[in-house]
Amino acid sequence: MTKKDLGLLILILVVGLGVYLLNPLFLSPNNLANTANLIALFGLFSIAQGFVIITGGIELSVGSMIALLGVLFVDMVGRLGVPWPLAAAIVMGIGLLLGLAHGLLIARLHIQPFVVTLCGLLIYRGASRGYTADATAGFPFGTTYPGLDFFVARPWGIPTSVFVLAVVAVIAWIVLHRSVFGRYLYAVGKNEEAAKFSGIRTGAVIIAAYTICAGLTAIAAIFFAMYTRSVSPSSHANFYELYAIAAAVLGGFSLRGGEGSIVGVILGTILLQVLQNLVNLLCIPSSLNFAVMGTVILVGVLVEQQWDSFRERRRIREAARTANGAAD
Repeated sequence: MTKKDLGLLILILVVGLGVYLLNPLFLSPNNLANTANLIALFGLFSIAQGFVIITGGIELSVGSMIALLGVLFVDMVGRLGVPWPLAAAIVMGIGLLLGLAHGLLIARLHIQPFVVTLCGLLIYRGASRGYTADATAGFPFGTTYPGLDFFVARPWGIPTSVFVLAVVAVIAWIVLHRSVFGRYLYAVGKNEEAAKFSGIRTGAVIIAAYTICAGLTAIAAIFFAMYTRSVSPSSHANFYELYAIAAAVLGGFSLRGGEGSIVGVILGTILLQVLQNLVNLLCIPSSLNFAVMGTVILVGVLVEQQWDSFRERRRIREAARTANGAAD
């Protein structure tokens, strides 16, 4: 855990203590379980966003992708009678293909990530609304699907999504911090041209990052569909990409690329959900949610810039001190 991660953890504890003092229901078992479930759900696609941001890219279609894949999953299981494991596999396959398409457009055709993913945001939201004729997709009343309760179960009082996030986080940490591919991601984000001249297949790395992002987003889409039990394509997962970007920025990911950690993005997700819980418990109007998110992103970027500036000044001072010592 870095100093930045430790500082974020302390901030989470301070905010959590403040929320508890204002409303003791914060630490009630039911509220903790619900908050943990939301942390896990948002954490899945926040980690996904991190893989893209670390390459210097951005993924703006996360929310729309969750809506489209959620609609498809619910419709296949609820209306078409497709066995849920097969439906989940199809949704995962579609998600991976969408990510692959994003990566190819960016790496091979050299279209800006902002443009590609903004178009995805519009296309997937429109496709989900068109698929259902702007109606809500949901499971028929009173129907049961053996095994599907896995997604909403709470063994030992802990939501299943928390265990899934833990597994994903461990794998992502190993990939990002202990593998050659992870070093390639950092290298591409720091300086893509230098990485290319070093022999790294930068295009393949970028394509893989967007494919991983979409695959994790597909997993989150299934969990969200089961969490809400119905999907309204016009509003489901609206602006979730902002939550993912905010969590990544708070967790130390630089929007310029080349920096970030899995521990940091999870801590960023926890902080955002604690703030969200604060809004709910204190009966603050939900219309202020986006104002809170925007403020959090702005503060995170400002802190990142000031921290980078401080490190650079310290590096220059140390270099000057070393040079003076050598001269003496």
